[in-house]
Amino acid sequence: MRVSHIELANWKNFRAVNVDLPDRVFLVGPNASGKSNFLDAFRFLRDLVLPGGGLQKACSDRGSVSKIRCLAAHQYPEVTIAAELAEGDKRLWRYEIAFTQDNNRNPLLTREVVRHGELVILQRPDADDKQDPPRLSQTALEQINANLRFRDIARFFESISYLHLVPQIIRNPGSLSDNGSMLDAYGRHFLERVAKTPENTRNARLRKIHHALVIAVPQLKDLRLEKDVRGVPHLVGVYEHWRPKGANQNEEQFSDGTLRLLGFLWALQEGEGPLLLEEPELSLHSGVVRRLAGLIHRMQKASKRQVLVSTHSAELLDVQGIGGEEVLMFKPDVEGTQVIQAASIPEIRVLLEAGMSVADAVIPYTEPEQSVQLELFPP
Repeated sequence: MRVSHIELANWKNFRAVNVDLPDRVFLVGPNASGKSNFLDAFRFLRDLVLPGGGLQKACSDRGSVSKIRCLAAHQYPEVTIAAELAEGDKRLWRYEIAFTQDNNRNPLLTREVVRHGELVILQRPDADDKQDPPRLSQTALEQINANLRFRDIARFFESISYLHLVPQIIRNPGSLSDNGSMLDAYGRHFLERVAKTPENTRNARLRKIHHALVIAVPQLKDLRLEKDVRGVPHLVGVYEHWRPKGANQNEEQFSDGTLRLLGFLWALQEGEGPLLLEEPELSLHSGVVRRLAGLIHRMQKASKRQVLVSTHSAELLDVQGIGGEEVLMFKPDVEGTQVIQAASIPEIRVLLEAGMSVADAVIPYTEPEQSVQLELFPP
């Protein structure tokens, strides 16, 4: 199952978004155009159904409803997310949530609708909500006693994963105060997750990662997980040099690029739900970056997993096989960022049909209009 369509209203950078989503999606646009905030809508849906989560926590983790609501919302106070879930070409579910805040700035559900095909399974507020208004502080989706008829949606949203590894956090996870799932996404408990994976599965994944890493890091001859005397897990690699047996190094000595590529390769193998990746090209050689899109495609053929990738990299997009329908362009505007499927723009479609790569056909359209002025920065 995948998210085949998403609609956003007054969500962060966006006044309105209404786009289809294939199995592989690349998000391109200038800095601060909203690529991360677009991915955060998927994380918000996941946070609704995580243990210990729900509407109240999902909003508080993002500051408040006021911080979520688009600055260009004007007189429309509601924030809306609607997602359609499909298997192949068949739409199975549609989940829609709208919320605002009460006079005490607490999140308040204003609409929750669940459809299975064309059949409406749930529509709130209902008569019970009108008799007991505090019920609108929670979604039905987050409640086990209320979501039985559409629990498949909750399970699917819970399977969404997001990873944006920060090498410094992996190397020194204990130096930061806890911040829930956000630090997990940045890699705070990444090594613990690897260690908790069943041994046979873990070793099989590490073998695949090792085979890929030795191409990008030629001196790396082995990769394994070990625990120190305190029971803390470490990734250990053997690096070949003048000594006959080489030398062991762990994540504290790994380069930023090695750690990020390692996390990327692990994430592709972990889980079954949609995978959200932010700028996987960071710290990597351009020769490696040019292989990432193809690597994602090959892994998808085995896992049938949807992957959404934000990127600024022309090298990542400079490959044949990426279609215009797989690229979402982010165009900032005073009335909120527009999200446009590249294939819907006639000029770009003509260039792609002529054999031009997405990098050459799309990236120029997303460049900041005044970027040339940076050359005039005073010495």
